Amino acid sequence: MADREGAMESLVVRGPSGHAVNRAFWQGKRVLVTGHTGFKGAWASLWLTRLGARVTGFALPPDEPPTLFALTNLASDIDSQFGDLRNRATVSGAVARADPQIVLHMAAQPLVRRSFVDPVETFETNMMGTVHLLDALRGRPRVEAVLVVTTDKVYANDEAGCAFKEYHQLGGHDPYAASKAAVELIVASYAKSFFDATGVPVATARGGNVIGGGDFSVDRIIPDIWRALCQGAPLKLRNPDATRPWQHVLDCVAGYLLYAEALARDPEAPRALNFGPEPGAEVTVATLVETMQKALGAKSNWERDEGPHPREMRLLALDSKRARQVLGWRDLLPGRAAIEATAEWYKAFAAGADMRAHTFRAIEDYCVL
Repeated sequence: MADREGAMESLVVRGPSGHAVNRAFWQGKRVLVTGHTGFKGAWASLWLTRLGARVTGFALPPDEPPTLFALTNLASDIDSQFGDLRNRATVSGAVARADPQIVLHMAAQPLVRRSFVDPVETFETNMMGTVHLLDALRGRPRVEAVLVVTTDKVYANDEAGCAFKEYHQLGGHDPYAASKAAVELIVASYAKSFFDATGVPVATARGGNVIGGGDFSVDRIIPDIWRALCQGAPLKLRNPDATRPWQHVLDCVAGYLLYAEALARDPEAPRALNFGPEPGAEVTVATLVETMQKALGAKSNWERDEGPHPREMRLLALDSKRARQVLGWRDLLPGRAAIEATAEWYKAFAAGADMRAHTFRAIEDYCVL
């Protein structure tokens, strides 16, 4: 316990980095966000509406409540369309209706364990869904930039403990990771075959393990902590000693927005960037859990789930130096600050607060850090 607490204490909260998402760039922009009913997609869509963008969302209908999409009444702010990426005609129709200038492709089957249960769905959604979207975007005259969000798991992870750089070999042991590594190849192929000739940059953003308020998904650590606390039960951890590049959702989304703007403005912008915490900020699952439970006002309460379980990587780290240098992007909520901000959201939710107002206030507070 002492070692874990010491590890998290070492992640001190730093001052503001100076980066800012450019309101003038986004004001009035036609932006297509796929996956707007999901966790990161909802945060991105809400932020974009605050920036004055004209947002169209395309995604499967939201899961059973609670969801961030419903709690914030996001549908009142954007043109929300429900559909399946696997349906080519539906995707094509959504793109035509959105007529976007900027595209943030965040829709996916994002869960590792689910990919073992239904690998066909995972490959179809993540790979062919991306193909359908890129194909529908071909030749659209308004498009200025397309950013496809993949994952930190796209790299061939030999668990040597190195922080992966953008040029490292792609790979993936599980169906989810493999499907996202394949998406990287699909994006590169479409860019070279169709988009480069028209001057439209198409790129990938490889984000770390994101935490934040409003995530209620199955098999993700923060919602699992919250559900266990509500049930008064110990949290069962499959891999408590595994390390991950944890990052607050607003830090990650800020990177995506800065990157999309850079792509639209600079033809020389890189076509793949990592987004993760500062080097050495990776901590174990157990450390994250204990720190989050404490931030929620609860005692540490977890136990090892002996399994059997599908194989998951024990070590994972990203090197995000390139994004920091190219975009001037930084973590404004590093380490403990990310966990405390996440806990504050769930405590407000438990207290019956207006979560639309609370979530918008979180975005506004982040922007003035």
